[in-house]
Amino acid sequence: MFSRFLRDRRGNVAPMMAMLAVPLIGSVGVAIDYSQANAARTAFQTALDATALAMSKTAATQSAADLQAAASNYFNALFTSTQARDIVVTASYTGTAGSKLALNATATLKTNVLGILGYGDIDIAAAATSTWGETRLRVALVLDNTGSMSSSGKMTALKAASQNLLTQLKNAALLPEDVYVSIVPFSKDVNVGADKYDQSWINWTLWEARNGTCSNTSYKSKSSCENNGKVWTPAAHDTWNGCVTDRDQNYDTTNDVPVSGGTLYPAEQYGSCPVSVMQLSNDWTGLSAKIEAMQPAGNTNQAIGLQMGWQTLTASPFTIPAYDSNYQYNQVIILLTDGLNTQDRWYSSQSSIDNRQKKACDNIKAANITIYAVQVNTGNDPVQSVLQDCASTSSKFFLLTSADQMITTFNQIGTALSQLRLAQ
Repeated sequence: MFSRFLRDRRGNVAPMMAMLAVPLIGSVGVAIDYSQANAARTAFQTALDATALAMSKTAATQSAADLQAAASNYFNALFTSTQARDIVVTASYTGTAGSKLALNATATLKTNVLGILGYGDIDIAAAATSTWGETRLRVALVLDNTGSMSSSGKMTALKAASQNLLTQLKNAALLPEDVYVSIVPFSKDVNVGADKYDQSWINWTLWEARNGTCSNTSYKSKSSCENNGKVWTPAAHDTWNGCVTDRDQNYDTTNDVPVSGGTLYPAEQYGSCPVSVMQLSNDWTGLSAKIEAMQPAGNTNQAIGLQMGWQTLTASPFTIPAYDSNYQYNQVIILLTDGLNTQDRWYSSQSSIDNRQKKACDNIKAANITIYAVQVNTGNDPVQSVLQDCASTSSKFFLLTSADQMITTFNQIGTALSQLRLAQ
């Protein structure tokens, strides 16, 4: 009987379970504490990352005290765990070689079961760094102001698209020097400003041959006047309207500084002279006013607009803002046109003008300048292969079939440029 009692296992479960209950409950409790701590750590890091990103837009303009207060307030609004206490957030900003915002945060988490085992608190920490603005932008807007832009609402849409783009670029600039923009309206010619009549980089030979008076008023040009033995008196240079035509070949496709000979810009009294060029500037009010002043007139010579856009980014006679060795610089030309090339200084053949333009495009891209090319095709024109080839990549060529698409396209380009500058 006694041996049968020893072999009997009935009734053992309850005392065994009672013996195992304490460690089982402890293990489950510890697992729950660690699971909650890990979840809190993840939320802690996520909140700090979000704080760094949100504050990157204003950090450069805040004092150390304001930066610290803003970081604490923003983080505490995002991280609301009731487990955490003694939360400390520290923030520091540096603006050398770009911008860097460094955030660190620590906190203590109260435990439950682990507290019974002597581990009442778990320390957590997180760090987040946001860097941006190591790249600065220089953008030339080369915009078609020819007569065809007056149809189908194109000039109105171009102004709206350009104004929106200026706003995007302005918002991407944390410091005034971060973004500069030039504006180059073009038709057959480009207007460098009638007030530049006394500048040494203007060639007056063509202009003086066509603008003046003959001692015999029957003759209207210098050649006809002098060929008939009369005296030609050129008009005063201050009566010039500011337009220049293409430079001598091949300077019409380069950015050589205009100092003498074929490098000079030939003055021309073009009757459909567009509004004047605005060199690189961060005067956003002035840039906006220049856009609003544009009016459509004249024939199409994309090549001269492209060349002048390149010149505004890189060389005299325009003032080029100083470079800071702590930054990288991206230079961009946005070329928009609605028509095929129709006239330049030498040709009225589209293919001949396109050939000049291709040379300029190739030279610009070889100089490591990015080109966006936009064709607004509301008149069933053929796709311009010269524009497709001119764009730096296939994704930077846009074929639009309505005026309103200019707005969405410029917004797309502006977003890409803003992300390039504010690289996180």
